[in-house]
Amino acid sequence: MKFSYAMLPDYPLTESLESITFADELGFHACYAADETWHKDLWLLFAAAAGRTSRIRLGPSVSPVTLREPTLIAQAVATLDELSDGRAEAVLSSGNFGLLAQYKIDWARTRPLSRVKEALHVVRTLLDEGTISYDGEFFSYEGLFTFARPVQSRVPLKLGAMRGPKSFEAAGELSDGCHHALSYTREAYEYAVRHLRAGAERAGKDWRSLDIGAWVVFATGPDSAAAKDAARSMVGVYASSMPEEQLRRNGVDPAELKPIIDAIASGDLARGIELTTPEIAERLSIAGTPEECRDKIQREIAPTGVNHMICAITDRTLVKAFTGRDLTEVADVNTQLRLIHEGIMPALA
Repeated sequence: MKFSYAMLPDYPLTESLESITFADELGFHACYAADETWHKDLWLLFAAAAGRTSRIRLGPSVSPVTLREPTLIAQAVATLDELSDGRAEAVLSSGNFGLLAQYKIDWARTRPLSRVKEALHVVRTLLDEGTISYDGEFFSYEGLFTFARPVQSRVPLKLGAMRGPKSFEAAGELSDGCHHALSYTREAYEYAVRHLRAGAERAGKDWRSLDIGAWVVFATGPDSAAAKDAARSMVGVYASSMPEEQLRRNGVDPAELKPIIDAIASGDLARGIELTTPEIAERLSIAGTPEECRDKIQREIAPTGVNHMICAITDRTLVKAFTGRDLTEVADVNTQLRLIHEGIMPALA
């Protein structure tokens, strides 16, 4: 089981760079960040981090092909790969539906999966060949080329998927893996892996060679209650992007979550947090002491075939930035990275 750090680039940049460097020293597989307008630009941040690190892989999880043109994603990935001496990768998706709504884009009308599959072909072609001529439904080019060339012979490209089953099957068939966000039960991951495997086998690939990542809301520390309260502060923010089918696979009735999502959508984060019961937070996060987090991963995720834990670490700074709550007892990012390294990774290596 690989372990990676998923960050929201909302900290002072010097702190983010320190955390990426620390994760590199501890042996984390990768550092990922969301390629979204809401946050600081991950490409510039990771370009700076590339020169301060030696082993950790870097890239977006996810980059939205509805907002960022895929040839520009390929250009950025290739440039980051050169800066990092072959440590870049990317996870593609249609994008965060909440963010698309703020651009006045109706995601349902974008034919999201078809668009992502076509964008994957475009990024793969430009990375591998340096040029592309293509007439597609969404993207078309004639003799487009780039001098941005990766160091790796094949840069890993994966898909982000949540709803399924077709998105999971496409990831298994067409890409190098899948990052599945915001699931926490064996049922949810068995469903995802079953369809990833079907797609891989359709393409004649060994499904076990895929990068199968669990992207989870995560908080740990010596104070279990404080870590769980930090996760509870963010669960509603994240869960608002979960499809109803996914909520049910995680043991949550969508009607149970609707008042929380409505409060957050109206800007009343305090009410949203108030409505997020500890029971809901427990179902939609991995939080507590390192032992509690390890046990949940071993019980619900590891047995399903997932081979990559992607921990979206929630700490005092992030909670305060998003909600205004100041949780003084919550461990900071670097402390949580160390606790993962010492208390969770050895048991799942």
